Amino acid sequence: EDHPQTLSGFDDLAALLHAQRRLAEALPIYRNVLERRKEKLGEDHPQTLSGFDDLAALLHAQRRLAEALPIYRNVLERRKEKLGEDHPQTL
Repeated sequence: EDHPQTLSGFDDLAALLHAQRRLAEALPIYRNVLERRKEKLGEDHPQTLSGFDDLAALLHAQRRLAEALPIYRNVLERRKEKLGEDHPQTL
């Protein structure tokens, strides 16, 4: 379950559910993938940061803005530190 391709498959499933507005179903999958990526890759790995961003986007879609905003800010700061201010994922 922790193989990168398996995690990508779960992430794709969560993204599909998110796109279908099945937010309550997508949330635990996003959280699970994020936790596994943090354990395997570290908090600052690009895939982990994308996982944080996915989680924030889902919370935003659920109108849970107070929860989404600090995650968005954290991702932005980490990306600036790791990738630089001019990187496409930072802009």
